[in-house]
Formats: sequence, structure tokens, C-alpha cells
Amino acid sequence: MQQQFAHPKGAMLRICEIYQSVQGEGLLTGTVSIFVRTSGCNLRCWFCDTPFASWQPEGQYLTVEQVLDQVTKHSARYVVLTGGEPMIFSGVAYLATELRAAGYHLTIETAGTVWHDIQADLWSISPKLSSSAPPASSGSWHTAHHRRRHRPDIVLRLMQQNYQLKFVVDSPADAQEVLNYLGDLGGYDGQRVLLMPQGVDASTLQRHEQWLIPWCRQHGLRYCPRAHIQWFGNQRGT
Repeated sequence: MQQQFAHPKGAMLRICEIYQSVQGEGLLTGTVSIFVRTSGCNLRCWFCDTPFASWQPEGQYLTVEQVLDQVTKHSARYVVLTGGEPMIFSGVAYLATELRAAGYHLTIETAGTVWHDIQADLWSISPKLSSSAPPASSGSWHTAHHRRRHRPDIVLRLMQQNYQLKFVVDSPADAQEVLNYLGDLGGYDGQRVLLMPQGVDASTLQRHEQWLIPWCRQHGLRYCPRAHIQWFGNQRGT
């Protein structure tokens, strides 16, 4: 069953921040973009770098029109709809339609666990590996995360449009799981599969890249540096 977290007033989304910065991950790294970050998530990754949009969600409910009004105050023409998990809101389809109608290039970042029939210019899909689950001490979230995280059927549907697959890896075992996941998917473009090191500081990222870069080269996939951490540090609003 599809998860729904719609606000009772209709086409609204809980928003914790809207800001302009530079995309630091994926195929559009270096692109000046407006980030619309929704608050709330149906998963609970132990390494989540935006806990204010998942573990301790912040923000207020805004109408689509209010979100658009804030977006137009910035100069960039690229918008990244991120979270949290933006796909848990029923208003996301309306917002996506309005942004593209206004001439914005739209990237939607999602874990690929919830389906809406939406058109985006780029789907940035980040499936969560088995090691992403929070510890058993987190209670019901441990079970819920495992139950919800793996939806290759939805990922395949999203891949029918322009896409990138981004996997966060913390170990060689995670990297091997990526290969298994891709094998189950069937067809994919290796140049659209990006492996990102887990970490929120430059030293951790550098330690991972020593083994991950040659591993990606060996398997015909792409290494994805988390450039925004190198540029700004792990700072909110960047």
C-alpha cells in the first residue's frame, strides 16, 4: 500500500527550508540550484545527514502557491525537491507540475519507496541498502525501515524517465550489495549509477574514496564525491 502523509487542508507540504546553493552531488554537481526541502520521512537511516527532516522533523505546512512564491525570490532556474522524503506528500505532484510549467528544471530526490505519477527532468533515486537501518534499540523504526526501504518495482518505474541512481556506501560489503541490487534490476546505464561514500566530514570521505574510487572504476560505475561537504562543510542551508 502506498504511504500517504497528506495534510488535511489539501495540496500542502511540510517545508523545513528553501534556499539557493550549488548542487554538490550527482550528474548536476556544480549547478546553482534552489533547494526545496520537505520535512518528514518514511525511513530512518542511521546515517541521515538531515535529521531535522526525518528523526526530528521541523518546519511548517505551506501551500504549493506559498512554496512557489519563495522559489521565485531566488535567481536560479534549477530546483531540487528533496527531503526528508518529498514523495510522501500528496501535494508533491501539483508542486512538480507548477514548477515545470514555470520553466524550472526539476530534480526530485527520493529513496524510491513511494510512487506518484509525476514528470521530472531528473529523478535522483537513492535506494537504501540493508545496512542503512537504525539499530534495533530504535524500536519500531528498525522494523518499519526494513519493511519499506526495498521497492525495486517503484525504482524501475522511476527509471523510465531521466534518472540517476545514488547509493550511499559505508563498506565493501555495501558496494557488493549495490552490484546485487543492480543485477536484480536488469538493465541500467552504469554512467548513471553513482556511489557516494558515507560520511559528513572531509576526512571520512577521503578515507572511503581510497577504496571506492578504484572499485567503481573496476565495475564500470561512477564515484560521486559529496562536493558540498568539501565546499561548505556539513552546514545546513548549503
